[in-house]
Amino acid sequence: MGAATYTLYAVVVSELRVIRPAGGAVGRQQLGYFLGVSAETCGSTGLAMHLAVVPPGASAEPHYHDAYETAIYQLEGRVETRYGDRLEQSVVTEAGDFLFVPPGVPHQAVNPSETEPAVAIIARNDANE
Repeated sequence: MGAATYTLYAVVVSELRVIRPAGGAVGRQQLGYFLGVSAETCGSTGLAMHLAVVPPGASAEPHYHDAYETAIYQLEGRVETRYGDRLEQSVVTEAGDFLFVPPGVPHQAVNPSETEPAVAIIARNDANE
């Protein structure tokens, strides 16, 4: 996926912004991300929201977020999210499910399907994420 370009906002934004990403990017966990609301794209100061795609059979890198919460809304497909110190626990989300990930919890998203991508909206209370 190609990198998208955005206008950077150095001042507080006082009007509505529509963000239409021209293309996706590969995120830190090696998954497809379509940047939506963030400090970079629209001047947000306390919120980030993106679209993530987990290809069939793919998984994110194990990771955790130290200083912010994450909320996920599963739009399509299924995702097994492994979590815990050794990723020894797991939950499965399907289309229509919400998932909350508190700060500091190691986790890894895995798409168990070999044929269908999994698509989710991800929101964080960190505009710079």
